[in-house]
Amino acid sequence: MADVLVVAEAAEGKLKKTTHSAVTFAQKAAAALGGTYSILLIGDAVGAAAPEAAKLGAAKVLVAEDASLKNYLAERYAPTVAEVGKGFAVVVGTASAFGKDLLPRVAARLGAGYAGDISEVLTDGGKLSYRRPMFAGNAYGTCSITTPIAVVSVRQSAFPAVEPGAGSSPVEKVAPTAAAAAAGRVEFVSLDQVKNERPELTEARVVVSGGRALKERFKEVLDPLADVLGAAMGASRAACDAGYAASDLQVGQTGKVVAPQLYFAIGISGAIQHLAGMKGSKVIVAVNKDGEAPIFQVADYGLVADLFNAVPELVKAIDAAKS
Repeated sequence: MADVLVVAEAAEGKLKKTTHSAVTFAQKAAAALGGTYSILLIGDAVGAAAPEAAKLGAAKVLVAEDASLKNYLAERYAPTVAEVGKGFAVVVGTASAFGKDLLPRVAARLGAGYAGDISEVLTDGGKLSYRRPMFAGNAYGTCSITTPIAVVSVRQSAFPAVEPGAGSSPVEKVAPTAAAAAAGRVEFVSLDQVKNERPELTEARVVVSGGRALKERFKEVLDPLADVLGAAMGASRAACDAGYAASDLQVGQTGKVVAPQLYFAIGISGAIQHLAGMKGSKVIVAVNKDGEAPIFQVADYGLVADLFNAVPELVKAIDAAKS
């Protein structure tokens, strides 16, 4: 029997949806290993998220809470996660900015093998192996970890978010582990976070993305569509590089990976780099005047039209359908 530890992400007293995807992995991995899974909340004032975590079917919810953990620094979080992780066969988190920064350090402290950004867990006779995308998703590799403890980060778009249940897991406090003296040389200065009224790009159910073809009219054309759908805004790398959209909106291999229920690709040609970040979307709608654009190869619905005419008409039609 071997158990799985999920390292949760929380902000403002709530779990991030990234955690729900990591729990989906933990459910499958724990079932294959014949064990259970637990959830670790770490930070300052994260106890408020414990009741939410307790509804995700875990054997227990562990809370490591301390004022010294108020602002995230991997050097201060890693010792506690590694200490708690010693009692588990697999330590898992999501391949978000948080997970990509923290989990390799945890693996190093545990002397554990690390599989990053996996898209699938394979089970064979109680043994786990991991499938991960390579070359912008054009190829996949499979790896196994032979160390006693494995550390894994999962691609959020590849694992559906687990739904909360009616049960409630027991909540236990764990004492934070003191960081090494060297951690004192690292100082938290500030967090510059872009906040707006739209849903967060990586957690939205609907995403409206635009390409370079929108030019200076990017917001003029896409804002009404995003507003009427209650959608998050995204952009191609070309649009960001040209200055038509902010860099934090970039979707793609070198940007954010999303898998919403509905994805609009407006004026996006469909370069490999962009497809790597959104082809896991459940329904893809593409609008492009070039009928040969690669985006139509992955789109569920495609419209060959001038986007400057088609998008306003679409907004009017949605408004009319909602009224």
